Amino acid sequence: MRNVIIIGSGCAGLTAAIYAARANLKPLVIRGVEAGGQLTLTTLVENFPGFPKGVQGPELIELMQKQATEFGAEFHEGNVTKVDLSVRPFTLELHHHKLETRALIIASGASAKLLGLESERKLLGHGVSTCATCDGYFFRGKDVAVVGGGDTAAEDALFLTRHAREVNIIHRRDQLRASKIMQDRLRRNDKIKFIWNSKVSDILDPEKKHVSAVKLANVKTEEETIKPVDAVFIGIGHEPNTSLFRGQLDMNEQGYLITHDGAKTKVPGVFAAGDVQDHIYRQAVTAAGSGCMAAIDAEKFLETEH
Repeated sequence: MRNVIIIGSGCAGLTAAIYAARANLKPLVIRGVEAGGQLTLTTLVENFPGFPKGVQGPELIELMQKQATEFGAEFHEGNVTKVDLSVRPFTLELHHHKLETRALIIASGASAKLLGLESERKLLGHGVSTCATCDGYFFRGKDVAVVGGGDTAAEDALFLTRHAREVNIIHRRDQLRASKIMQDRLRRNDKIKFIWNSKVSDILDPEKKHVSAVKLANVKTEEETIKPVDAVFIGIGHEPNTSLFRGQLDMNEQGYLITHDGAKTKVPGVFAAGDVQDHIYRQAVTAAGSGCMAAIDAEKFLETEH
């Protein structure tokens, strides 16, 4: 029987672990499939407080894990395959064994949707990014591409015009899906160019370990072209890792967990933190903040039982 189990080991889960461990709750962190969260896919992080010269994403995660371990948090490799939140203690299944916990913090995050290209994976953190607000600063005065046609891509493109010389929106249709107000803003910005009816078939050049161009295929004519760019931002949305909780917790239309009064879900004793419930900010620092909230809420919840 555990006091607190935390699902997820990104910024939210690790901050929750630090706070829960310092409260002597001896939390168990289930690291999950994407151990360390999205920061493990990036390189230099310059907007996390306390690092004036920046810090590598994987290093930041490693430091947070060491800090949580120092105060008594335990870590378990693996992935939760089933949960039962209908009765307490809550039960979690991991492969061939079960765990029980009095309180549960869900920090399983949201995975950025990707194009599925091998070169895309190889160049993540080296010119391919899923976070314009995180990485746009590194491409000041450069030419960049944004893939997508919805509000996510539109917001990314507009943000990138603050830094980039030219922003190319690549969309497989001949019109955007973004809201009209966002489309109007895009068309009014001289830095933004549109590449219609095109999909990215490859990203160059993994061998050089940086982005030099995108290979485009016209979806109507199948004609292939090469567009030189210095970075590619994937703006086709995120997928919250919440399938385990369908039918047990409240979610919005996109599948993000709904919280109230801090980090509380509709089930007493179950809390949510980070990108699993935040589809607006999606920053390391906001994830850490909500992880802190979840741990404090869990501590107070458990105190009321004594």
